[in-house]
Amino acid sequence: MKTIFITGANKGLGYEAARRLKVQGHKVYIGARDKERGEAAAKALNAHFIQCDVTSDASVAAAAQELEKQKGRLDVLINNAGVSGGFAKPEEVSAKMMLETYDTNVFGIVRVTNAFLPLLQKSSDPVIVNVSSGLGSFSRVHDTSIIESKVVNLHYNSSKSAVNMMTVQYAKAFPNIRINSVDPGYTATDLNHNSGPQTVTEGTDAMVNLATIGSDGPTGSFFDRHGRVEW
Repeated sequence: MKTIFITGANKGLGYEAARRLKVQGHKVYIGARDKERGEAAAKALNAHFIQCDVTSDASVAAAAQELEKQKGRLDVLINNAGVSGGFAKPEEVSAKMMLETYDTNVFGIVRVTNAFLPLLQKSSDPVIVNVSSGLGSFSRVHDTSIIESKVVNLHYNSSKSAVNMMTVQYAKAFPNIRINSVDPGYTATDLNHNSGPQTVTEGTDAMVNLATIGSDGPTGSFFDRHGRVEW
């Protein structure tokens, strides 16, 4: 049984990943900014709730302290919390819009990862899963046969490219931790107004698979539900 903490897990992909990992018998902690929604989600899944706003240094530090007090270690961190930031033409994207999107999608991962590293280092098989997107893959957005090539969204797409590079850099810095990015695929969630053709179960296949790898598993790589993805 692994101890798993998932950010942004009160709904969507995070919630479904929590449900599936709980069914597998793991001890799952749901992180969410909204205390009421987070507690309701944890109660529905018979999981545990720790309030965590990934845009707040203080909130993230408090979450890590609470998990240390309750469990003393962490086996798996899933950096799932993310925002779309809305859609705008590149010429309409402001620095403020970029900062707001990056604050959750990029800086949030740095805050959470760094705060929880001491707990992960206490695990015999520590794992980090960063939820990215095919829209952050240079190879996919240049492949005119797939939908990723049709989406021009400067702030969101570039934030997910940053997530992928951070994954590689963290993996190089911490070879004892299996650290990978996952592309859920175009999944029906609130992030896209439930327009995606995939179910949340399909969208969490890669998250669940990468969360449960052992010390012989891959690191510094990018995966979707079908396998390895080109950067």
